[in-house]
Amino acid sequence: MAAEGAAPVPVPVPVSADDAEPQLEVGVGPWPGGEAAWPRTQTGDLDPRYDAELLAAGDRRNVVDQFRYLSMEAIVAELDTRRHPLHVAIENWGHDLNIGSVVRTANAFAASEIHIVGRRRWNRRGAMVTDRYQHVRYHADVAAFLDWAHEAGVPVIGIDNVPGSIPIEGYAFPRECALLFGQESTGLTEEARLASRDILHITQFGSTRSINAGAAAAIAMHAWVVQHAQN
Repeated sequence: MAAEGAAPVPVPVPVSADDAEPQLEVGVGPWPGGEAAWPRTQTGDLDPRYDAELLAAGDRRNVVDQFRYLSMEAIVAELDTRRHPLHVAIENWGHDLNIGSVVRTANAFAASEIHIVGRRRWNRRGAMVTDRYQHVRYHADVAAFLDWAHEAGVPVIGIDNVPGSIPIEGYAFPRECALLFGQESTGLTEEARLASRDILHITQFGSTRSINAGAAAAIAMHAWVVQHAQN
C-alpha cells in the first residue's frame, strides 16, 4: 500500500482583513495534491477505508484528525478494535434531552454500547452525530434490559442521588459493567434501582440537590476510565 502521509490539521486563518484575531478553520480541506495523491492500494485502487467525496471536498465532520477522510464504516471498524468493556444505559420515558449529551460522552470514552431503555425516539442534536459511530441497542423496558445484562454477564451499576447510595469517589468499578442512568427529573425508576448491584452518587458541596444528568454521566464514565482505561 502506498504511504498515506499525515492528514492535514486545522490551521489558523483570518476571517477578514479587519480581524485582529485569527479563527481556526473547522476540519480540513481537500486532500493535498488532488486525486493523484489520494491514498491507494498496491493495485492503484483507492484505499477502501477512505471516502472519495471527503478526499475531494474536504472533511468538516466532528472527528479527531486521525479519522479525517475515512468513511463512517472505516471509523466504526477502527473504534471496534479499541472499545472498552463499558456499557452505558439510559432510561428514556419522556424524550430526555440529555440523552444526546450522554451518547456523545460515551463515544469520547469509547464505550462498547449505548443502551436506550424505553422509548426509541430521542433528540439526537446533542449527540453531534456521534451516535453514528456507536453501537446502539434498544430495550422496550427495564426488564428487557436486565435480561440482556444477565445473559451477557454484565453487572448493572446505577447512578442516582438517592438515600443509601454509595459515593462514587473511591468506588471500585467492575472492569465490565453497565452504568445505568435515569431521567433528568425523576432519576432511576424503582425497578432499575432494585436491579442495580450498587447505586452510586456524586458527592456535592453546594446548594443544588442534583447535577445535570448529562454532566453526571460524564463524571461517572470518567471515574470508570480512570480505573480501567489504557492508553
